[in-house]
Amino acid sequence: MWRHLGPGIVVAATGVGAGDLVATLIAGSRFGYALLWAAVVGCIVKIALSEGSARYHLATGSTILAGWRSLGRWTSWYFGVYVIIWGFIYGATAMSATALPLTALFPEISLRVWAVLAGIFGFLFVWFNRYETFELVMKVLVGTMFVIMVGLAILVAPSLPDLAGGMTFTLPEDSLLYTLGLIGGVGGTITTAAYGYWTQAKGWKGLPWFPMMRVDNTVAYAVTGIFVVAMLIVGAELLYSAGIALEDSDKGLLGLSDVLSERFGPTIAVLFLIGFAATSVSSLLGVWQGMSLFFSDWWYQLKGRGEGGHENSKAYRFYLAWLTFPPMLLLFADRPFLLVIIYGAFGALFMPFLAITLMMLNNSERLPAEARNGVVANVTLAGSAILFIVLAVQQIAKLVA
Repeated sequence: MWRHLGPGIVVAATGVGAGDLVATLIAGSRFGYALLWAAVVGCIVKIALSEGSARYHLATGSTILAGWRSLGRWTSWYFGVYVIIWGFIYGATAMSATALPLTALFPEISLRVWAVLAGIFGFLFVWFNRYETFELVMKVLVGTMFVIMVGLAILVAPSLPDLAGGMTFTLPEDSLLYTLGLIGGVGGTITTAAYGYWTQAKGWKGLPWFPMMRVDNTVAYAVTGIFVVAMLIVGAELLYSAGIALEDSDKGLLGLSDVLSERFGPTIAVLFLIGFAATSVSSLLGVWQGMSLFFSDWWYQLKGRGEGGHENSKAYRFYLAWLTFPPMLLLFADRPFLLVIIYGAFGALFMPFLAITLMMLNNSERLPAEARNGVVANVTLAGSAILFIVLAVQQIAKLVA
């Protein structure tokens, strides 16, 4: 069983990027350990979403996109518009996030050059390597970021009573929207739906793989949960206690590097930057590979050629190039305002769309009776849907404002 673990680690590593590190650190710096429970609940939500997606793939031998298409053609058009805009903006974001720690480690090369090199590296690696090599590299990156970040949390010596107090489900003043964002954002958004494609790439098919998939998924998000808690500890112990505010963007992580250097010396700061780089690279590679599978499946279904999602397909390689080269334009200019508005609106709507459609599909007769949602799955998905609807309203309201 341990030998088969892999797709869950890939989806969890893809979902945790530099933005999640910043969000968790700022939660710790503003509220101490008070929102620890929100990070744990967020991991449970992601377990339910990725498990539901993979269960549909395994039980039907089909893909989640085929399931959405059975609910109406509008789902295909919604996903298509979203994934094109999302890829264009996320590509630039992922390259910039990966470039930040590399520029701090090797300042002789500029941020933009590192960003371009990161994109090209992801493109070439995913183009020439199949899933087995991709999974192995992702495991190495996850191991690196996990050991470094958890090691940092141990180094700053957390208070165990304070940690326990963070599981009391309290809401500090002015923390509600931040809490919802921590639950809904950390650990992946659209990439949670890609889990089923990675289980297929691993060779898992049919109901006998259900127990393995559930162990794989749970172990992966348990690792994610420990990682997120470690970042919350670092934020609480280093920043909250000292009253230090981080910049609310990926660049804030460089501020933490300075704090670590002052308190523990340059070696610890360099190790943190390596962990930061491993986190960003794993997210970049995961998106470059997983979302290209997702897009190719969508394209071939749209063309009526059955289900795609293959690493050798032209659509797979087109989207891989789309993630890499057009977004480089955004590295040299401000992001187009209208594009950001559309991206934000579609992005806000995707997670409630995923939660609601998983309830519709996994309670239907498309699945064998033993593969349908149980009470726990339905309650978790329904709660997730309500949470993500609230977050969507908040996000769209901010965009309108």
